[in-house]
Amino acid sequence: MKSRTRKAGLAVTAAASAVGMVFAATPAAAAGSANFSVVYTASYYQGTATWSNRSVGVVGSFKASNCRRVYVKAFAGSTTLDFQSSSTWCNRTGPANFTLDANVVGGSDNIWVYMTTEDPDNVLAAQTCYRVGYCVNGRE
Repeated sequence: MKSRTRKAGLAVTAAASAVGMVFAATPAAAAGSANFSVVYTASYYQGTATWSNRSVGVVGSFKASNCRRVYVKAFAGSTTLDFQSSSTWCNRTGPANFTLDANVVGGSDNIWVYMTTEDPDNVLAAQTCYRVGYCVNGRE
């Protein structure tokens, strides 16, 4: 009798564990990072974008030869989530760091990183970076 009770107890425990695994919460999107390098002549913005559940941290070094400005824009697919930029820098070098809001389920999956002149419509160089860990030249 003891062994039947014990076997039944083990079966109930195993079934409960299996059900618990099936109904466990879906984990948040995995964190990722990508190194970017946006270069135009002697100007550059280089660094790392790091994705977390609902934000993207962008840490970079910006060198402006003449007058330049850098921009970062977070997306979920093709939907814009957040957008930030530096001020216009002229013949200056230093850190340019941003935290982009990605407050949607799954967060951001890609960002644009780009450089302009003082004119925000005059894009000099750009990269699209993906949460899975790579960047490509241009804005996709």
